[in-house]
Amino acid sequence: MPRSVESRRPRLAAALTFAIAVSACVLYTPSVAGAQSKTTSKKSTVTTTSKSKSPAKPAAATGAATTAAAAKEQLPDGKQVFSTTCAACHQATGEGVPGVYPPLAGSEWVTGDEAKVVRILLHGVTGPIEVAGETFNSMMPPWGATLKDADIAAVLTYARSTWGNKGTPITAAKVASIRAATASRTTPWTAAELAAVK
Repeated sequence: MPRSVESRRPRLAAALTFAIAVSACVLYTPSVAGAQSKTTSKKSTVTTTSKSKSPAKPAAATGAATTAAAAKEQLPDGKQVFSTTCAACHQATGEGVPGVYPPLAGSEWVTGDEAKVVRILLHGVTGPIEVAGETFNSMMPPWGATLKDADIAAVLTYARSTWGNKGTPITAAKVASIRAATASRTTPWTAAELAAVK
């Protein structure tokens, strides 16, 4: 015996509510990096607080620990930042979309001079640009107003060390320095302008 329309309404309403909630989560994902950054900094605060309650260590051990901590800057999860901001164009594989969005895997722009790749993320890039032997002519939007220095450092460090790339890590301090030096810039970079950056 077929069910009446009345008995199916609660299920339909529940399914519709679930679909709307999932859509809202998908549309809200760019803020995950910011929320994760806040969580990371809270964890750092908690860790620092609990360390200060521990008994004093010998001077040599404390100095070594401080140096090691400074060398390993705690950044947000670069893979998560990439997934929420970059993967739509450059793909999860880093291969991009042929003829449309350049690959990050094997890209000389990604693994090369950190001053150039940081500028690209902060202010975007427009016009023809050659990547891995292929010319792309599109526009990458600026992310400087959206992403914090630590997020940019994390996502670039991730891209520079994934998909076979062998670039060195980038620090949030380096991003902050370049952001300050280029603060007056209001337009995306061109390949020619980036080539002149030393």
